[in-house]
Amino acid sequence: MQYYTPVDPSLQRNEGGGQHRNVQPFSDEDASIETMSHCSGFSDPASFTEDGPEVLDEEGTQEDLEYKLKGLIDLTFDKSAKTRQAALEGIKNAMASKILYEFILERRITLTDSIERCLKKGKSDEQCAAAGLACILCVQLGPGIESEEVLKTLGPILKKIICDGTASIQARQACATCFGVCCFIATDDITELYSTMECLENIFTKSYHKEKDTNGICSTPNTVLHISSLLVWTLLLTICPISEVKKKIEMHLHKLPSLLSCDDVNMRIAAGETLALLFELARETDNDFYHEDMESLTQKLRALATDGNKHRAKVDKRKQRSVFRDVLRAVEERDFPTETVKFGPERMYIDCWVKKQTYDAFKEILGTGMQYHLQSNEFLRNVFELGPPVMLDAAALKTMKISRFERHLYNSAAFKARTKARSKCRDKRADVGEFF
Repeated sequence: MQYYTPVDPSLQRNEGGGQHRNVQPFSDEDASIETMSHCSGFSDPASFTEDGPEVLDEEGTQEDLEYKLKGLIDLTFDKSAKTRQAALEGIKNAMASKILYEFILERRITLTDSIERCLKKGKSDEQCAAAGLACILCVQLGPGIESEEVLKTLGPILKKIICDGTASIQARQACATCFGVCCFIATDDITELYSTMECLENIFTKSYHKEKDTNGICSTPNTVLHISSLLVWTLLLTICPISEVKKKIEMHLHKLPSLLSCDDVNMRIAAGETLALLFELARETDNDFYHEDMESLTQKLRALATDGNKHRAKVDKRKQRSVFRDVLRAVEERDFPTETVKFGPERMYIDCWVKKQTYDAFKEILGTGMQYHLQSNEFLRNVFELGPPVMLDAAALKTMKISRFERHLYNSAAFKARTKARSKCRDKRADVGEFF
């Protein structure tokens, strides 16, 4: 049996009216071979980012990349679910590691169609991959009519999956994040922003209702969905008008502390960081802002910042204590521990909770490609007020780049130094150096 690959209408318009080979038959056997050849290079994000962004010294390098991507786009319409999922992941990893604006702009209709199809007809893993690709598609396009069209097409489908209790939790979680992030990037309509936030509120506020007459909130399979909805709702809150921010603070500030007693560490952390951000926004609008239940809240935060419960995993306790020390400082002292993010020759200072939440949201989407996008993506540079991209020639980039061999020598020297330092602290009677 054969199937046919649709062609993006925008590509046909750009061909100057010439005849386009818009039908390419594939057999199932051919498709599997194509999948292996095209997807293998994109299956791991590290294949793009292991040594950082490469300088394209030859046109062939970019042409090869675009050729592979065209093959992957074709395979998103394959009959095999595994093939479609691998193709979606491959395109997503490529977009996370390279700025491909012109290439994507020409094929945005086909890409949007393939994502829509995979969201509608795919199962859990495929829907997750499609939602992840939709996020990065909007990150690449940036704000404008193109990303608005993507959101207009995919928004209703994402919302339907989020609210569908029969859909898998992983798919609903991925779609919630996608819906919020795409709205953050694309929407210019305040009513659409409020509608998206309301959809997310209807999800995470269900955790509020479990607190009564219990010592704590028990996590459920839906907890991961509630966490993602809360975090992306917080991201959208950072772009709301002051009047709406005040309404949301009044609505949620007295309810969010109930989530601090959840037995899921990630929910506790998400609630704590959201509280810190709400206090930051409240004090920006009113310097004399006062929370009625401040004493009780600080007691909860202090307990979490010094939590030593034996029944909790050590890793969870370390992570929780670190976060809640910062949250407590934010609530009590209006302080934020500034973090520095380095990328290429530049650095960015994260000096407030709004900036931290925004950075964390896009870092989750772009992964190891975040640094490259901070250097080159105009949308992200505008979000973080970094100005236009710094233009560096190939020679300058090469001088800044450390080769694998140099990195190996550095790591080897550091390992030897650590070994010597540790050996001084060891019992001399346990010296085994003569055996090596």
